[in-house]
Amino acid sequence: MKNSMIICADQGKQKISRHIYGHFAEHLGRCIYEGLWVGEDSKIPNTRGIRSDVVKALKKLNVPNLRWPGGCFADEYHWMDGIGQREKRPTMINTHWGGVTENNHFGTHEFLELCGQLGCEPYICGNVGSGTVKEMSQWVEYINMDGKSPMADLRRRNGCETPWKVKWWGVGNESWGCGGNMRPEYYADEYRRYATYCRNYGDAGLYKIACGANSTDYSWTEVLMREAGRHMDGLSLHYYCGSGRTSRSATRYGAEDWFELLKKALLMEEIVARHSTIMDKYDPEKRVGLIVDEWGSWHEVEPGTNPGFLYQQNTMRDAMVAALTFNIFHSHADRVQMANIAQTINVLQAMILTEGAKMVLTPTYHVFEMFKVHQDSMLLPAHTSFGTYEMGNENIPQVSGSASRSAGGKINVSLCNLHHVADTVVECEIRGARFSGIRGRILATDSIGSHNTFEKPNSVKPEHFDGFKSSSKGTISVELPARSVVVLEIE
Repeated sequence: MKNSMIICADQGKQKISRHIYGHFAEHLGRCIYEGLWVGEDSKIPNTRGIRSDVVKALKKLNVPNLRWPGGCFADEYHWMDGIGQREKRPTMINTHWGGVTENNHFGTHEFLELCGQLGCEPYICGNVGSGTVKEMSQWVEYINMDGKSPMADLRRRNGCETPWKVKWWGVGNESWGCGGNMRPEYYADEYRRYATYCRNYGDAGLYKIACGANSTDYSWTEVLMREAGRHMDGLSLHYYCGSGRTSRSATRYGAEDWFELLKKALLMEEIVARHSTIMDKYDPEKRVGLIVDEWGSWHEVEPGTNPGFLYQQNTMRDAMVAALTFNIFHSHADRVQMANIAQTINVLQAMILTEGAKMVLTPTYHVFEMFKVHQDSMLLPAHTSFGTYEMGNENIPQVSGSASRSAGGKINVSLCNLHHVADTVVECEIRGARFSGIRGRILATDSIGSHNTFEKPNSVKPEHFDGFKSSSKGTISVELPARSVVVLEIE
């Protein structure tokens, strides 16, 4: 079947929020300690304790926001233990992730310092599971209060005169599970209570995000929207796609495992659509954003590593998951206002892996870097007709794609060929605009298991792409190799 994509370049009403390209850093394994934070006395180059090489790499992604401190960790984290002189901070046991002892050296000030270095907005998740309304209320006051108050004065004594004015606040995490095993009716009431006491200070208006559903739990969304929708600004959603039936490894898998993971990733389309439909029922104006603040691939940990640290490798298969997921988010830009991949460093589908002073960029990192052209661009309507990718008795679309127009007028088209061995061609017709030049980049590999290691860090990286032909009729014929992600810049 012929693959075609008709892009309406003179249309478009919905902006693709840059916050869809958000990240997530939990106190889990080596994400915070060793990944982001090494301490000021470390021999690894750092700025005020934060790894310089990691910050430099992440800044190239135009990271819009960073979610912290969890995850499940958020609902056992008590923020006052993480302020003041580091050597005097009490320790805690990370009961969710490996049972390790945390020294609380990375707390509120360090996190907000990291966000400052990255140039991104902080997204803080408060403790509802084991915390109190007072505790979260005081955290908001500590961070955002610009006048004189007990918490603002405490912040000043700890070295920060001016407030940070943090906008994004999550009220609990996975309250249906590790965050308290609550029923939706109970959590809806808890959300309303907590949100009431999360105050706006000065011009620091809060965007309050309620704990949403676990993947296909549509009844949770129904209850939350019915009982608390008018009190929230956003409702979260978590969905992970796991490895295939025959192999749980992040790197050792066959064609069936490749196909199955991509099929699971494509389920994000149905999940987002159905939750959005429920939200439309109670919020037809789409005031409440759908916040997919945990998503990505979840494989078995690397052999010999702590099972509670969730450290896994990252291959071209995971890069495909990222690319097609972004294309799905783009198509729902009217409702999906933020998303956070899990997680930034050394955990699950990470951007970066570290080992001591060594650092390597993953294939997923490169997708984020290539796709950043869509951030805050106008979504362009696209009519697509793609052939199928078959495996046994099942099939999925072979191609995924989306298009947007930047503020400067450039049209950016992202395409991925999901097939593990078959090349294909996509005929892109650009309607409503003339173009004079095209530039392309491609992420492609020789095998389905290709990945980067500390010994071979550049096995998977973007390259120049010229596998296209344009006509005077406004059509571009794009030759997509198997297992490839392509981004075209058209002007």
